[in-house]
Amino acid sequence: MSNAREALLQVLAENSFRLGEFKLSSGGTSDYYIDCRATTLNAEGARLTARVFYDEIYESGFKPDAVGGMTMGADPIATGIAILSAQRIQGRITDSSMESSGRKLIHGFVVRKDVKDHGTEQRIEGFRRKGAKVFIVDDVCTSGNSIIQAIEASRQFGFEVVGAICLVEREEARGRPLVEKVAHPAPFVTIYTAQDVGEKHLHVRQQENDPLLALGEVCDLCGRPAVTVIPHKRCAAHQE
Repeated sequence: MSNAREALLQVLAENSFRLGEFKLSSGGTSDYYIDCRATTLNAEGARLTARVFYDEIYESGFKPDAVGGMTMGADPIATGIAILSAQRIQGRITDSSMESSGRKLIHGFVVRKDVKDHGTEQRIEGFRRKGAKVFIVDDVCTSGNSIIQAIEASRQFGFEVVGAICLVEREEARGRPLVEKVAHPAPFVTIYTAQDVGEKHLHVRQQENDPLLALGEVCDLCGRPAVTVIPHKRCAAHQE
């Protein structure tokens, strides 16, 4: 894992991972929640998110004209990538691993949930050029619905969707096969899984010398990662 990816995972684990009882956008419930906006709108988190997404996009070889997705999850990600692309072109980045050759400006756009009923009455805001190559970005993929809506709206407008990237994938909701089906032939990539973030969160707590942390242990009742062994091995949802 690159230094930027490791650093971003650290920020996610510290800022975005929560244990408890939560209702998900898919309608289900979970004993943990990952609030990615606590990372993508954090100063350092925003910088690292843009860097990791930009590198992933550049390495794909597709060289898109723009990135965007459903508001609000995609908004800070698309903005960060657009700013970073301009910085690289203008030579404001001194990192030797970020050569300017072959780079291009990557603009940003957002997809409204509904067509606005005033002004220009459009659903795609920001960059708008029919036929342009775009990447769809999002912060969390659970059911995949937000990414799917963004792909469909982008294609309806006239963009050519060449890829989709999500910051964190919750694997238990089977969002991936649905996104892959709609995105085809464009690839769908995730930076981290929820398990990656959860394990890093537990590691952070261990480093903080939490006396109740049971790193490597599992809950006696459900098999999820245990956060305490006193008086029994229990996850966050089953603590006594």
